[in-house]
Amino acid sequence: MPAMTEPKLMSGNANKPLAQAIARRMSMHRGMSVGLVDARVERFNDQEIFVEVYENVRGEDMYVIQPTSNPANDNLMELLIMTDALRRSSAARITAVIPYFGYARQDRRTKARTPISAKLVANLLTEAGVDRVLTLDLHATQIQGFFDIPVDNLYAAPVFALDVLHHFKGQLEDVMVISPDVGGVARARELAKRIGAPLAIVDKRREKAGEVAGMTVIGDVTGKKCIIVDDICDTAGTLCKAAETLMEAGATEVHSYITHGVLSGPAVERVSNSVMKSLVITDSIQPTEEVLGCKNIRIVPTAPMFAQAILNTWSGTSVSSLFETDTLTPIYEGMYSRG
Repeated sequence: MPAMTEPKLMSGNANKPLAQAIARRMSMHRGMSVGLVDARVERFNDQEIFVEVYENVRGEDMYVIQPTSNPANDNLMELLIMTDALRRSSAARITAVIPYFGYARQDRRTKARTPISAKLVANLLTEAGVDRVLTLDLHATQIQGFFDIPVDNLYAAPVFALDVLHHFKGQLEDVMVISPDVGGVARARELAKRIGAPLAIVDKRREKAGEVAGMTVIGDVTGKKCIIVDDICDTAGTLCKAAETLMEAGATEVHSYITHGVLSGPAVERVSNSVMKSLVITDSIQPTEEVLGCKNIRIVPTAPMFAQAILNTWSGTSVSSLFETDTLTPIYEGMYSRG
């Protein structure tokens, strides 16, 4: 059934530049101005969050853009309270657009007496009044099943494939895709299939959490330009160690394509001093000044993909079409040209 009203966007404080970029992109598609709903998301002196929506949203199709990145708890509470404000203002449908879904790494009980925080967050969002979720590269795809509402999980792989095909044009026969651990093989294989490259694995052993005892390369990377693929880069310790291991195994260059650049603590310094020639991340998390100033970190925009996904959701057309590189090529026109 065709939508009767225009989609309306609202943003918290987690990643305003991305929300504004999505609005600009949607304006191009719609041929009319699409802006963010006029609202304030502020804090009282004791850091309680207060939300006030200045526009009428009764009967509207609302899209709340808010990654739950650092500070995760503050950004999650902003999302919940914005949702509650919209629900109590009689919005017809509320879609939480969560480019980076925090707490996704706690998706199962790995030992006794531990939480499944991703399920708790899913319950909180649903109880707050979210009708559907739009996210990008969930750390564990089974998290979609934690929700009793529709969840559309977009993938960075088709955008990364466009970027690789553009930046490694004429060198693709030398490219090899690397999974930084056994658990990430499916994600790495997806990119390898899209660009027609072989696949290798870096197997790591941990003595304790956060510390890598040793790494072994499974596959021959001699003379290859290696591309490490993963969904999250936090402190970058494992990533930089994997790059060193690949160079020692005979790789000529190491590049990394990581969806979510958490980049906490010493991460940027480690990447800057690493043997990696480049780290490519998306803007799912708002980059800090330190990240923007790092010479070997490059950022790929997600606004074109999210804008199209929102428009497809609003109009009732397929979101899964955005899983294909061919579909995204015209959406990213100007950035990556064919041929």
